[in-house]
Amino acid sequence: MIPAIRAAYNQQFTAARYEAFLNGLAQDAADIPAFRVAETPVFVPRALTTKLVQACEEIVNVILRPDFKTITQDAIPPALKVAHENEHPHFIIIDFAVCYNEQGELVPQLIELQGFPTMFAFQDVMARQFREHFNIPEGVSNFFNNFNSASYFEFLQELIVGPYAPEEVVLLEVNPEAQKTRVDFYSTEKYIGIKTICITDLLQDGKKLYYTRKGRQIPIKRIYNRVIFDDLEKQQARLSGHVNLFQELEVEWITHPNWFYRISKYTLPFIHSEYVPKSWFLHQLPVIPADLENYVLKPLFSFAGQGVKIDVTPADIDVIDDPQNWILQHKVHYAPAIETPNGPAKCEIRMMYAWPDNSPRPILVHNLARISKGKMIGVSFNDKQDWVGGSCCFFEQ
Repeated sequence: MIPAIRAAYNQQFTAARYEAFLNGLAQDAADIPAFRVAETPVFVPRALTTKLVQACEEIVNVILRPDFKTITQDAIPPALKVAHENEHPHFIIIDFAVCYNEQGELVPQLIELQGFPTMFAFQDVMARQFREHFNIPEGVSNFFNNFNSASYFEFLQELIVGPYAPEEVVLLEVNPEAQKTRVDFYSTEKYIGIKTICITDLLQDGKKLYYTRKGRQIPIKRIYNRVIFDDLEKQQARLSGHVNLFQELEVEWITHPNWFYRISKYTLPFIHSEYVPKSWFLHQLPVIPADLENYVLKPLFSFAGQGVKIDVTPADIDVIDDPQNWILQHKVHYAPAIETPNGPAKCEIRMMYAWPDNSPRPILVHNLARISKGKMIGVSFNDKQDWVGGSCCFFEQ
């Protein structure tokens, strides 16, 4: 999207460099990513960066509303509420489509947001490998707020591990070895120093949790949570017995599971910004729009695009028997703004926030990008093409 940098990158690109880049990723992360990694980063011009940051801060202002917990009290399914919710999430991710406005300028349009971690460790690995294997200009950066790779991981370690020994903090997931994001778990272990464990490996004694390492039981003081609890419920039949995480337990959560629901698609109707498409809870929709082709229908309780209907018909709405669990959102049109050797691609940019307990606001730290040439953006929808997939951004300084 920065024409001069894009042209230079495309000219220098070779299949051999890309292969070396992928090998570098695998070596650093000790695994081959289970999703397609794009051949290119996204180069974001300063004007779009300014709009992205403005949009994010407007969204953060909504999350900082004194009544935010009140207006999102129905966001958490009653059966999925976890005890000891804290005052704010430690991680927030905000996803934007890159679009054109009526003046032909690049603008962000909000797609989704989550009070949940993303690939905070692996995204820095990716950015460093792009710099290692391609000529990325010094005038662009993958970081915000003056972070560099060293200070970024120091910051993350302080946030995730805090006052505890690293062995007393675990990254918790369901069947972590089977997850497409497992490469981030390995990078987290490497750079943060905590162990990844499956929920089925938790041990309980009273209100305390433990796991076994080298023949000894180690107390768990904090959980860096990567479990999506409604997904956990769907997998119960395939899991062996495990600790009930909904009971009273003496453990801290980074981020507490309830924030996954509070800051989610449920939040969209409360946000008013030129960079946020209008959204309604389906049961509060005053009238079904005549131009449904300009809207998308999204279930509140889904992740990674599951269940989203992008070509909505009245019949799709008629068959929904729980409209309180759906939103209708004005459709956005992604800009084919990334020139590739075999045609333009579009992209989505994820802005990644971390929120220490001693900070009055969440802090923008890093990013993630998804590049696509199809209708759907997620990397799993683009595995048959090239110059698409997971990536990162370099923002013009």
